[in-house]
Amino acid sequence: MTSATRTCPSEALPLGALLDRGAAYLARHGVPPDEARAQAEILAEEATGLRRARLLLHLREAPAPEAVVALRGMLVRVARGEPVQYVVGRWPFCGAELGVSPAALIPRPETEGLVERVLAHPAWRAARRVADIGTGTGAIAVALALAAKAEGRAVEILAVDLSPEALALARRNAQGNGVGGLVSCLEGDGAAGLAPGSCDLVVSNPPYIPSAEVDALPPLIRDHEPRLALDGGPDGLDVIRQVILDCTQALRPGGRLFLEIGEDQGLSVRRLLERAGYGAVAVGKDLAGHDRYAEGTLP
Repeated sequence: MTSATRTCPSEALPLGALLDRGAAYLARHGVPPDEARAQAEILAEEATGLRRARLLLHLREAPAPEAVVALRGMLVRVARGEPVQYVVGRWPFCGAELGVSPAALIPRPETEGLVERVLAHPAWRAARRVADIGTGTGAIAVALALAAKAEGRAVEILAVDLSPEALALARRNAQGNGVGGLVSCLEGDGAAGLAPGSCDLVVSNPPYIPSAEVDALPPLIRDHEPRLALDGGPDGLDVIRQVILDCTQALRPGGRLFLEIGEDQGLSVRRLLERAGYGAVAVGKDLAGHDRYAEGTLP
């Protein structure tokens, strides 16, 4: 028994029934049925303080009244279109738990794939200074710092963003995950402010959605996540072009650039990298089979 639950009296609904009703409520308000139950459980975790395995052990018990009030309030927010991640204020990423807010994009599985590509590349094992451009929540920077810590390596991670609010969030996430000493948060426009030849690796999940398509995004994204982190200009490549060019200066010779890109941008980004002089250019696919990653090495 926990302080968030109690034996169910006849007039109180057990947690399982509340979850059933919550999932049905979300489904009626447009949450896909296959996601509604999972989202209701995520909200219940936050309301009760119970994590998933323990939550499922308390389905026959009634949550404390204050937990029920909190759960109902969060269900209403999600039903009105607010992302569940922003409602609970946290989200997992590559083994870290990140604070999230409307100041930054919600970390996504595709970006976990970008981190995995970096960690699998031989250049990572020799890296001593890495920059995460457009860090947002600090997801990439924190994940790389945790990997370096686990490997017992002293890797300096620079988390760069134009938004002071995003940087404050990234700083809290680095500290909250025990890698505040490895991550330095810097306010800046892309890689332009990095010292010449200062980085072994640069990693970026830049804005890559064409401007005309941003307004057509689902309201869950369009109305809540920061446009600055979504809008990549008329063809979606404005920021990618600039990062590629700036990193010809920021990277040391032999340094490698890793990018997350739009699913229809593989050929275009390959050409941009090659024209800028990068070698060993590669385009990789995400788990759905779409072009999602591009990388190249500065000669």
